[in-house]
Amino acid sequence: MKESFIIRAKENLKAAELLYENCLYNASANRAYYAAFHAAIAGIYSIGITPDIDHKTVQSLFSDYFFNRRKIYPSKFKKYLKDLQINRNDADYKNGISKRIAKQQLSYSKELVELILGDI
Repeated sequence: MKESFIIRAKENLKAAELLYENCLYNASANRAYYAAFHAAIAGIYSIGITPDIDHKTVQSLFSDYFFNRRKIYPSKFKKYLKDLQINRNDADYKNGISKRIAKQQLSYSKELVELILGDI
């Protein structure tokens, strides 16, 4: 299962980049979030946990195991997944997001995906 989420994370990150380059900022924000979300799931699998795959559970497990208990990653990354979801929600369900926010979304996602996938 871990491998399938690694593949999804990479595909979604590539899609987010392509969408951003084509000025499709809301769609880019969506894919950027899912790249990080899928990377977090892969990270959770890598420590031997089979999570229920829903946003709240994955975010809670990821934060608890990688920041609170084991302190594997620097604390600056702790808020990334939640921030990515907030922006994705704005892009998908509210007024949309700006180019600046989409760029930040892509940057956060790249950092988090590279951090997690580089570690598992």
